[in-house]
Amino acid sequence: MRFLPGARRAGAVASLASMAVIGLATAASAHVTVNPKAAEQGSYAKVSFRVPNERDDASTTKLVVHLPADHPLASVSVRPTPGWTVKTKKSKLAKPIQSHGGELTEAITEITWSGGEIEPGQFQEFDVSLGPLPTDTDQLVFKADQTYSGGEVVKWEEPPAEGAAEPEHPSPVLKLLPEGSTTGTGLSAQVKPVSASESAASADDGTARLLGGAGIAVGVIGIGVGAYGVTRARSRA
Repeated sequence: MRFLPGARRAGAVASLASMAVIGLATAASAHVTVNPKAAEQGSYAKVSFRVPNERDDASTTKLVVHLPADHPLASVSVRPTPGWTVKTKKSKLAKPIQSHGGELTEAITEITWSGGEIEPGQFQEFDVSLGPLPTDTDQLVFKADQTYSGGEVVKWEEPPAEGAAEPEHPSPVLKLLPEGSTTGTGLSAQVKPVSASESAASADDGTARLLGGAGIAVGVIGIGVGAYGVTRARSRA
């Protein structure tokens, strides 16, 4: 019976293990997100919806973002994205909102980008200006529908729960900080408890997943090398 040379065998096993680690890391981070992660209550903010393409055999061809109906926004405007067509949808409000001394009975509740393409291994950002941000809640939870060229639609609509593991398809969430708690482009000391704990939890979760994947890869390499050693010993005997 013939066996692969040691270097080739070990290299093949290591390559497979590396692919497994990369795959796990990509799956853990490839979410539709809103950036920055936080903005000030009562302010106007420019946010970007970041859309990574998760598929190796299809491109992202459409994104639909649903704005929170429980906290309608009086002003919503979009920045043109080259290669993409954008459309907005207005809906009647269950409860009118005040804006610049007047009363609004409808607001934009949905934004759709289409006609472009996000290829495998790429991402795109779609910019939106929102405001004034509500002062009676500490976060805005969006929902997003990501459509692929093969017809698959991934719905990012699972709101995160405090103290729970990250859901499989988390909703993009914009944290709202108390008025006066931001300085320039950074966050002041008084809002550290809001963002730091969540950043740490997110980092710990991502690190745990990556380390778990690395552990599996090391185990695979160890098994492969061990098996090769046993086989070599038997062949020499």
